[in-house]
Amino acid sequence: MTEQDENLLSHLNEAIATVRDKDSLFKIVTTKLRLIFPFDLIGINVFDEALERKRLFLRDYFGAEEAPPVPDGLDQFMPIAGTPLEQLVANPRVQQFTAREYLAHYPDYPLYNKFEQLGLTHLTAVPLRIGGRLTGFLTLAARRTPPLTPADQKLLERIGSLIAVAVANTLAFEEMARREQERTLQLNITNALLSIKQREPLFRAVAEGLNQVVPFGYFGIRVQRAGRQEGFEGFAEFSRLDAGPDAPLLALDPQRQQGLNQLDTAAMYQQMNDLLQVPAVYAGDDFLDLARRYPLMRRVYEDHGTRALLIAPVWQRPDGAAMLILASPNATNFRPEDLATVLALVPQIALALENLFAFEQIEALKSQVEQERTYLVDEINASARFGADSGAFVGNGPALQQTLLRIRQVAATDTTVLISGETGTGKELVARELHNASPRHARALIKLNCAALPAQLIESELFGHEKGAFTGAVERRIGKFELADGGSIFLDEIGELPLDLQAKLLRVLQEREFERVGGTKVLHSTARVIAATNRVLADEVAAGRFRADLYYRLNVFPIALAPLRERREDVEPLLRHFVQRLSKRLGKPARQVRPADLAALQAYTWPGNIRELEHVLEQSIIVSQGQFLEFAGFAASPLAPHKSAPADAGPIKTLKEQERAHILAALERTGGRVSGPQGAALLLDINPKTLEARMKKLGIRRTVGVDG
Repeated sequence: MTEQDENLLSHLNEAIATVRDKDSLFKIVTTKLRLIFPFDLIGINVFDEALERKRLFLRDYFGAEEAPPVPDGLDQFMPIAGTPLEQLVANPRVQQFTAREYLAHYPDYPLYNKFEQLGLTHLTAVPLRIGGRLTGFLTLAARRTPPLTPADQKLLERIGSLIAVAVANTLAFEEMARREQERTLQLNITNALLSIKQREPLFRAVAEGLNQVVPFGYFGIRVQRAGRQEGFEGFAEFSRLDAGPDAPLLALDPQRQQGLNQLDTAAMYQQMNDLLQVPAVYAGDDFLDLARRYPLMRRVYEDHGTRALLIAPVWQRPDGAAMLILASPNATNFRPEDLATVLALVPQIALALENLFAFEQIEALKSQVEQERTYLVDEINASARFGADSGAFVGNGPALQQTLLRIRQVAATDTTVLISGETGTGKELVARELHNASPRHARALIKLNCAALPAQLIESELFGHEKGAFTGAVERRIGKFELADGGSIFLDEIGELPLDLQAKLLRVLQEREFERVGGTKVLHSTARVIAATNRVLADEVAAGRFRADLYYRLNVFPIALAPLRERREDVEPLLRHFVQRLSKRLGKPARQVRPADLAALQAYTWPGNIRELEHVLEQSIIVSQGQFLEFAGFAASPLAPHKSAPADAGPIKTLKEQERAHILAALERTGGRVSGPQGAALLLDINPKTLEARMKKLGIRRTVGVDG
């Protein structure tokens, strides 16, 4: 061995022992090597232990022309079979050959075709061995055949062993650096978990840290909740796909897909459910195959130029699924070791998700409890002022018993209920009983009187508004539907709701979603809707003042409340209930009612129903001084002691006789028709079922004139 050869080996040994930077090390190696063996291109391929897969470790070109590009995927482990390297592995020794010789066996091998075009016709292959084990090959390409003596071949074998050690050391240092990056990333994620509680900043920190280890163009965490049918929802998404590889990560707008067909998008995600549950890397032809099979992948392939995809499931369990998705416009961006890196971070990302869900739920519950507290304080104050604590149902009449039966039938369900009845019949009391008897009784019953607010404020009351949404919106307001989530919402006087808001209410009933006024975030509410009206909504629909589709959505389970004039048997128990309660509240003795006054109260038609009865009694309790209640101020029907009737006035009919005659007169006018637009029930302003019951009790048959 010549002194020059010894110097070369010495320099290589020294470089391998002292230089840790890959680029610097192999610049020294190639510079020294070209002093003895002239070549124009050097390449190093490394093998796996089974000698079945190879990847390009180094490529350096010294010609003046453009260097031949490295085909996609050569820097990742690829099968040796089917490439010229399989012949070198079969005979691992220093060899010289021409690219043309190998092209005869591998005509489609792109690398050697490019060598031919550049005139790099002569190649020298040197096996790389460590401890006698083949670890790769060094290939030198030149425009002319380098004359190699047996001594040169032996020198190249020794050089191959040194380079094999240098490659192994470099790979080990790279692995150490990668693991150090992973540890740094894990530490950064841990610090982010401890210090950041908001969704966007937390996952931006995770994405930016991960990008230092695994470069990508898109970062997304997608979550599917149990019971949701629209596929995977975007939870945190950042992208630079449309802005270039060096651009900062941009948070994607969560509402960016609102203009797309939501049903089609949901179906696309459903098609990919199985794919998204398996950790994998799809790049190059593999990703192209996905684009052919799945419409969603075809969309990102065509619209965003995505060419590689990395999928790492975070969890798959009964309450839903979550996964981390990385995408890149570079088909060679993701390697198996990148997938391993991401999977090693999955436990921390899962913890981040769990903590974030818990924190957001705590914040939501805290906000809701505070809103409910404020609301309930207002309710208590209102009850104290206006006597809203009327108590439970009072009476034993058939109409009331029918109402109680209907309440028991529907209370345990989530069915929408429409309560109809005249003013003062107790519609709110029925709504409270429905809520209290339901599984939702632990949450609040939220009330809104649609007739008590201007039309322009009802939408804000129902759905809430964002700060600055309109003049006077100085802060964000939580709407009644958001406040009632998990509980019940009572919409009183629903017939007064403007037509434009009827459409928005219909959306909530159908899809359980809405937006605050001035907001873009879609909110969801599981509130049970209980509506009430003193109007006949069917007539309102016919008149065009109420939407038919909303009417049918509300009228799932109707409860009709009979007016007090149809519950005369309940007047006495109601009277005793109110006298007892009002006397206690007003600090007055509980006085008795004269039989004549009780009869007059029972005979009165009570257009204001139970509310009017309560107010009449309250006034009487206040002004009365003696043993009995005085009703002198009750102008609707004088209740003073009756004077003797004039002799020519004729006999006085009983209430039963008067009622029978009144019904017969109505039937006479309607030709015997009981129900319908031309029926006696409408003329008498009474429920048809109630009228039929009264007719049966009074012995009136449908044929006019019979028994009467």
